[in-house]
Amino acid sequence: MRYFIEFAYNGKNYHGWQYQPHAISVQETLNKALTVLLRRPIDLVGAGRTDSGVHAKQMYAHFDYEETLNSDYWVQKLNSFLPKDIVVYRLIPLHDEAHARFDATSRTYEYHIHTFKDVFENEGSWYHFHALDVAAMNQASEILFEYIDFECFSKVHTDVRTFNCKITAAHWQQNETRLVFTITADRFLRNMVRAIVGTLIKIGLGKTTLDDFRKIIESKNRSEAGFSVPAHGLYLTKVIYPYIQERP
Repeated sequence: MRYFIEFAYNGKNYHGWQYQPHAISVQETLNKALTVLLRRPIDLVGAGRTDSGVHAKQMYAHFDYEETLNSDYWVQKLNSFLPKDIVVYRLIPLHDEAHARFDATSRTYEYHIHTFKDVFENEGSWYHFHALDVAAMNQASEILFEYIDFECFSKVHTDVRTFNCKITAAHWQQNETRLVFTITADRFLRNMVRAIVGTLIKIGLGKTTLDDFRKIIESKNRSEAGFSVPAHGLYLTKVIYPYIQERP
């Protein structure tokens, strides 16, 4: 039987989701916990990868196991065994062809910024004190809907067959000194969200125009786009599957 596991993590202490030979990852930590508790080797397949230091408020992975697992019991067991920066929400039994990566129809990320120094936000939000034109940044965000090729925002030398992504939502919301960028697409390239945010920040600072933004996208050149904002402000917040209902 194939099981999906829904979980979240604070990425501060991990070198991303995916297994690393010489560094601790979320995947390795969960694999070890499941292997010990279920008493057989477990190798999770994730919905995607997150970079070192990036967080996930909702993430999915799947694994195969021959016996029936009681979700409530094993969720409690796993959460007692896992470190405090990883939490499991549920185990979901599904058909054998279900795939955590390939079956996801959309993914949503948030990037968090605080504009006034806050000693409690330093690990989960990026402190950027310069004044930003949020209206201009939202205008630029709408331009993203006009394109599908986002090679200019992709990490170079990446092993993807296509740079095409369908972005369905992208907007900034400000609440006093808190600023959150939300973006949804069918897929994301490596480093894509952090590069988009860095480029939009330049628009907010008045250093890049909306016409420049279009030219950057059309250039398909990473060096034309803005800097990558720090990882600790980025969160994977939602992954959607056609056969999984959201938790209440």
